Amino acid sequence: MNRLAEALRHGRFLRRRRVVGWCGVLLALELSALIFLTLWTHGVFRPVPPLTTAFSSFYAAGMLADGPTPWRTYDGAAHYAAQMAATAPGVEHFVFYYPPVFLLVCAALARLPYLPAFAVFEAVTLLLYLLAARPVLALPRWSGLLPLLAFPAVIWTVGLGQNALLTAAIFGAGLLLLERRPTMAGAVLGLLCYKPHFGLLLPVAFLAGGYGRAMLGAVLSVTALVVLSAAVFGWSIWHDYLLAFAQAGPVYTGGQVSFAAFVTPFGAALSLGASPWSAMWVQAAALLFAAGCVAWAWHGTAPFGARAAVLLSATLLAVPLALFYDTMPLALAIFFLVGEGRRTGFLPWERTALAVAYAVPLLSRHAGLALHLPLGPAASLLVLGFALWRARPAIRRCEPLSAAASGLPRTHRRQTG
Repeated sequence: MNRLAEALRHGRFLRRRRVVGWCGVLLALELSALIFLTLWTHGVFRPVPPLTTAFSSFYAAGMLADGPTPWRTYDGAAHYAAQMAATAPGVEHFVFYYPPVFLLVCAALARLPYLPAFAVFEAVTLLLYLLAARPVLALPRWSGLLPLLAFPAVIWTVGLGQNALLTAAIFGAGLLLLERRPTMAGAVLGLLCYKPHFGLLLPVAFLAGGYGRAMLGAVLSVTALVVLSAAVFGWSIWHDYLLAFAQAGPVYTGGQVSFAAFVTPFGAALSLGASPWSAMWVQAAALLFAAGCVAWAWHGTAPFGARAAVLLSATLLAVPLALFYDTMPLALAIFFLVGEGRRTGFLPWERTALAVAYAVPLLSRHAGLALHLPLGPAASLLVLGFALWRARPAIRRCEPLSAAASGLPRTHRRQTG
């Protein structure tokens, strides 16, 4: 037992080659499951009722926005009719509550046939994610792509036709640019206005860290996108969006979306039996806690990787609505911490904890359905804890990482005492 505890504490069994190999196995299993489910949903094994993905919601919204009556995008009946026209009668209705800036993307995709549009959207956003995340993890050669691709939320996102890869790409690119090109970084991070709650803590980080130029870039970016969407679709579409958004609450609190799918404190409270009102108080407390963590980390002189990991993991605790595929920012937080660990040495238990958090998106929905265990927010809190630990001024006392475990020559490592 002592040997096991010591192994988990140091995590030396998680050497780079072994981790890459395990990620390769995990990716192969995920791809096999994705192929099987794709064939199953298309009735290859037995007849099934009409099924579709969340991308059909984006495509239907784009069809309406690109037509003569773009304001009908937020009309539930019109949107459902367009979704069935794009896929099949009787499919599940995936509601559309995204702001009109996302319609700029959806309308462009709707110019293509449905399946090519699906493939283009997922392929392009996957490529953008890989381009943004690979410098964060900074593993050598193409083997470094395996941990990026094997993160479970990647397969969930592609399989369900979701946009979490786009969110991760924006976060990754913006944070990587922040130190060198703050105005451009703010403009990139401003693109999160397509899913605005994910940018909730960005002003806190910018203000606490003194990134005034980044704040300006974000404001200009958001303003330009809002004006462009109004110019293309008309100002009235923003009125329709706000009305639809104001009525969205019952969709998420009434069980239409499974509480087990949530990875936020709000969803955890609902899955444990709390009322929607009580769950909102839990979420409000989590928001204040997350904002305080970001303000503290970004106001200090912590390494940038630690600050970025605090922001990313705290965001998933601060937002009320994030589902299991939305954990892509958690992947970036883990990669930032791995980068810091390879540079200065890993903290006790850190490698083991990050490996556990990496695997959580694979299990969180099933654990919620079967056991009512809110693993999603627990994983975010675990990563946030280590990110805050790294942000402490006394972090120079962390354990040095052996050259064999880091995969780096000894001369390239900063010594820690």
